[in-house]
Amino acid sequence: MAYRTAGVIGAGAWGTALALVCARAGLDVILQAREPEVVESVTNRRINEAFLPGVVLDDRISVTSELGALGVCDLVLAVPPAQYMRATLDAYAPHHRQGAPIILCSKGIERGSLKLMTEVLAETIPDAPAAVLSGPSFAADVSKGLPTAVTLACEDAGLGEALMETLSGPGFRPYLATDLIGAEVGGAIKNVLAIACGISEGRGLGRSAHAALITRGFAEMTRLGTALGGEAATVAGLCGLGDLVLTCSSPQSRNMSLGLALGQGQTIQQALAGKRSVAEGYESAPAVRELARKVGVEMPICEATAALLAGETTVDAMIEALLSRPLKAERE
Repeated sequence: MAYRTAGVIGAGAWGTALALVCARAGLDVILQAREPEVVESVTNRRINEAFLPGVVLDDRISVTSELGALGVCDLVLAVPPAQYMRATLDAYAPHHRQGAPIILCSKGIERGSLKLMTEVLAETIPDAPAAVLSGPSFAADVSKGLPTAVTLACEDAGLGEALMETLSGPGFRPYLATDLIGAEVGGAIKNVLAIACGISEGRGLGRSAHAALITRGFAEMTRLGTALGGEAATVAGLCGLGDLVLTCSSPQSRNMSLGLALGQGQTIQQALAGKRSVAEGYESAPAVRELARKVGVEMPICEATAALLAGETTVDAMIEALLSRPLKAERE
């Protein structure tokens, strides 16, 4: 089918940037915002001053606070924080247009249930065709139309091709995959690893340590992804390795900047104070640790990061524990 209208649930920086992607692709867009000040700002000044200041929004984008307004849309991009995905989809479910695909654009593992976002969608809106959009993409870059490549994962290859063609543009290039699990695990784990890389940077441990964390962290990501039924090749793509490299290499990443603050001696409360945007790694770290234990996958970097965020260890003790682990073969 031809997609003419897109709904975007969540008007944070990433949701707003994706609304721009849809508008540039020729779609009429309804952007749903929870915050009244965002609705006012976009309506009256065409700028999301709270989350994406300085970027003028396309005239194709309208804004609303009502989830029900998205019921007319041909497709929906769901972009609430991962820990609020279930409640958001529950609220949206009565309004969903039957057969309209939902593209999940939030990266995380649900605390408590330990479920991926596709599993949450299957439980809340079971008849909605699902896709996952993930990859190395800062909202600021995407909003400016700078070149960005991402993974679009969809089990139905025909639907995936239609969505890929719909969203693609000169500055936004989706690559198709059918492995939803691999795409989701990559996006969730890289946020936790970015906190670890930020801690290393803040402590001044050097570029060698930074490279080691990315490489060994990628091994952890691959182990968990394949244990859950994903494919190593997917995790090695844009949604895994690509996103990991970006998120672990720039303080522009909310997760790396959180780790940077912790590595420089701030408390978690100080590092999070005044932040409107969510650091998904902080929210997902406990679930990542619990899920790894549940499936019997060794993830020492994620484990140590979760322990630090939970107040169970200190930065120095975390570093010492990782460096004193038993030596082993690299592929183990």
